[in-house]
Amino acid sequence: MRLTSKCEVNAKMMVRVMVILFTLHCSLFTSFAQTSTSSYQPGVNSEGAVYFLPKTAVRIIVQVEKTTYTPGEFAKYSERYLRLKGVATEAATTYRITQIRQEAFGVADTLKGFTVKFDPKTVAANVALADDGVLLAINATPQPVPAYKPFKPAPRAQMPNPRELMSEEILAAGSTAKMAELTAQDIYEIRESRNLLIRGQADNMPKDGEQLKLMLNQLELQDRTLTSLFSGQTLKDTTEHVITIVPNKESERELLFRFSKKLGIVDNDDLAGEPYYIRIANLHAVPMPEANEKKKKQDDGLYVNVPGKMKITVFDAVEPLVSNEFPAAQFGNTELLSGALFNKRYATHLWLNPVTGAVDRLEGEQPK
Repeated sequence: MRLTSKCEVNAKMMVRVMVILFTLHCSLFTSFAQTSTSSYQPGVNSEGAVYFLPKTAVRIIVQVEKTTYTPGEFAKYSERYLRLKGVATEAATTYRITQIRQEAFGVADTLKGFTVKFDPKTVAANVALADDGVLLAINATPQPVPAYKPFKPAPRAQMPNPRELMSEEILAAGSTAKMAELTAQDIYEIRESRNLLIRGQADNMPKDGEQLKLMLNQLELQDRTLTSLFSGQTLKDTTEHVITIVPNKESERELLFRFSKKLGIVDNDDLAGEPYYIRIANLHAVPMPEANEKKKKQDDGLYVNVPGKMKITVFDAVEPLVSNEFPAAQFGNTELLSGALFNKRYATHLWLNPVTGAVDRLEGEQPK
């Protein structure tokens, strides 16, 4: 197959290609991904294809733990009856960052739009595009691109209502102090029963280990539930905040987000939060082409990316928190694969990396 490729599409060419794609009524190839509309519409038809190469975006995922403390009904009696010291009597909510991680993924680079024409004298071409028009494969089934899965917190175990475990005597007490005293007596009785079971000295010992385990678990739950009336209840919730960036140039220090221990992640202009920054470094892993090479035109081939490499660091006012290196299409250059690879002599299969647009695999075989 003979492929011809044009240089980067400018605004006028975008309009021209859109008109061509809408007026063509040729049948589409049976194996390709139809694309969503952009400033112009990439796609495949019987005469050729319009495609994008990707550039590398980074998903910065900040995991935040929210801790909510609710004081118990008998908090001020906790030291007197249960010897619990330092129990807070005021409600409080705090936040802390438990993890920051980075993930690279590809997005369509609309400044790297190309056309490829099919020569009817060559073997048929099967061009696979992603939903956003990024070229994924030719004469091959592209590898599935993993989709981002939003964070789902684990279900929280429900604690019984402490009042459901209170005896009639406790509920009938005439004062909060008396209720606290009687509740503390129940807690000590529960602990004594648990200790007797563990020692094997209880009057009614369970018949097997499974029944013993069940009884111990029930006593532990009752102890914890009633004790929360004195010590209070602490609940923890974890959420994830996703910040997406598409680096186009180096940056030494840019505000990424603000975080407050009392409010969590806040708006970037909210000075109640401490600033967290991002640094983007081009590692110059790929030499840039000379000026005369940039102007050189070739019409026979297919454009692919030769990615460079970038280093992205997230840091606060004190120290770096996370740093990763990623292949980056936008910090590399593009090259033209010769159209001779797709002539009739060989059945050529091409797979491109969906994150960088680089050649992942190229296979050729003699046709039967």
